[in-house]
Parts: sequence; C-alpha cells; structure tokens
Amino acid sequence: KKFWNECHRFSPLLSPHICTVAGQHLPKNKRPKEPGENRIKPSNKKVKPKIPKIKDRDSADSTLKTQSIMMQVMDKGRFQKPAATLSLMAGQTVELRCKGNKIEWSYPVYLDTFKDPRLSVKQHERYGQLTLVNSTAADTGEFSCWGQLCNGYICRRDEAKMGSTYIFFTEKGELFVPSPSYFDVVYLNPGRQAVVPCRVTVPSAKVTLHREFPAKEIPVNGADIFYDLKRGFVYLQPHPTGGIPRGPPSTTILASANKVRGGDDISVLCTVLGEPDVEVEFRWIFPGQKDERPVTIQDTWRLIHRGLGHTTRISQSVLSVEDVETIDAGYYICTAQNLQGQTTVATTVEFS
Repeated sequence: KKFWNECHRFSPLLSPHICTVAGQHLPKNKRPKEPGENRIKPSNKKVKPKIPKIKDRDSADSTLKTQSIMMQVMDKGRFQKPAATLSLMAGQTVELRCKGNKIEWSYPVYLDTFKDPRLSVKQHERYGQLTLVNSTAADTGEFSCWGQLCNGYICRRDEAKMGSTYIFFTEKGELFVPSPSYFDVVYLNPGRQAVVPCRVTVPSAKVTLHREFPAKEIPVNGADIFYDLKRGFVYLQPHPTGGIPRGPPSTTILASANKVRGGDDISVLCTVLGEPDVEVEFRWIFPGQKDERPVTIQDTWRLIHRGLGHTTRISQSVLSVEDVETIDAGYYICTAQNLQGQTTVATTVEFS
C-alpha cells in the first residue's frame, strides 16, 4: 500500500494494478516440472519499477539565479560565503571578493558621496575585490556585486552571477547610522510609498518613531507603517494623520546680526525646504516699511540631491538693509506661501 502511494504521487500515469503487483509476493508453483520445462524458481524479491527523473528546468534556473558569487576573506587567508546580514565592530577591515572577470559593485552611498579613500575596488583576472579599512558606523549598509555580460562595448547585468550582504558596523556611542546631512525631508504623498531613513548599527535595537509637533509617538502597526532594519520606517499608505502631511511651507528665518550699530549692514534670510515641483512666494514686513525705507529683496531657489533618490527644493528670500539707522530696529517678518497654505516667521534686530 505504501509503495502504491509513492507511485501515485510521483507518476499518475501508472495504474494501481501495476503498482500493486510490483509490491506483492508471487505464489510458489507446487506443480512438478515436466522434462525440459523451465525450472527457474520464482523470485520473492520485490521489484520497483524505475521512474525516470524529470528535471525541473524552472527550479534549476531559479537555483542558478540565487547562487552567490561573493566570498568574505577571513583571517589567515580563509574564505567563507557571507550571510545575508553581518554584524562587525567598527574599525575592522572588510575584504569581499566576487568571482568573475567583469565585476561591478554597489556599496553605501556615504562612501560614494565623499569618494572615501578608505574604500578600494579592484578588478583582478578572475575576481573583483572590495576592501574597506578603518570602518565606521556610517559605513553600515548593503554591499553587493554582480557579473557583466558584454557584447562589444555594451554590457548588461548577469542575473545568474550576483552576491550581496548587509553589514552592521557597531560603534560605541553611535546607535544610529550617521547621515551626511543633519536633517532630511521626506514627502508623504497619498498612494506613494515613503521611507523615513532611520537606520541603526545594532540589529537588536528597538526603534520607535515620534512626531515632533505635536509631540507624540507614531504607532507602527505593520499594516500602514513598518520598520525595516535596512531602510527605516516604511509608510505603505501615507495619509495626513500618519505623519508629516503635505501642507504649508516649512520655513526658518535668520538675521546676520540681531544687534547692530548705526552704519552697519544687515541681511535677513528666509528659507523654505519643500518638494521639487512646489513653488513658494515670499512677503516681507519690516520696521522701516511705513517710512519707505529702501531695502533690497532677492528671491532664489535651487534643487539639491541628498542621495537615495531624495531631491529637495530650497527656496530663499534675502532682505538686505544698508547703513542701518534707528528706524531699522524691530521685527522682521517673513511669510512664505504655497498652494497648501502659508507660514509666517519672525526675528528681531536691536539697535545698540
């Protein structure tokens, strides 16, 4: 019965009769043999029909695609395939090799942005080599490699020859992965996935997300928002109540000096960080306005790229006053406006 079940599972074309016979004992023939009759005794040996093995081409191809060509160089010249994630102490040297004569590499954008001399990438005859010395917490991220299929000068990625590992570099006093910029702007648009890049250097760290205004912890329920060690907090379906909504301009104001003397020159800068395609208009109120005090106002904007696909528009307005007088002391008020609303900020300049 067991044998028939196996046959039926692997080859439905076999009939129960064939399998049943193959798994039974043949009865002994007690009739005396006639002269010249074949006297070969019936065998009690169980016979299993041979079932041809059919190779699953799809599974073979998928296995081929998942084969890693990456190796990590260990102490004393030993090699081992790196795990999907590694946790190393900052300061250690990392050497990775990928088999192939045309190897391309990808590594944390931090190393690429500053053309860090601690990173070395070389191509040898049979393998590509990546070496990182004096590692720091800022180097935490994905390291990957892939082979190239070239036809003349045209090359494409070989999907069958790839390798990757995500490395956490743990450093004392650096729980979070340092960023090249002090702050970043993330746009939460409905229907578009967004990532708040809050990564850690310790895989076991428990991370929570908080709103600054008003102060409140944002619940991470796994459905709307979830935490990914390699990326940060991922908003699957951003909406106004889930975080920082798209709205009035995020505006700051700064004076070149808050205390001035007669004859000084001052400038007041009003800055807005926003989405690349959102225009901003500025309006000013200043102390000498009623007296038609001559001032210079210049508005500019530019796009800056912060890596990882983030582009921010910086809009600025500068109000300049030459040869300060007593009527120039007081409040300088800047109002920035876009299609979603307006924001007003102010600073004071005192005359001394």
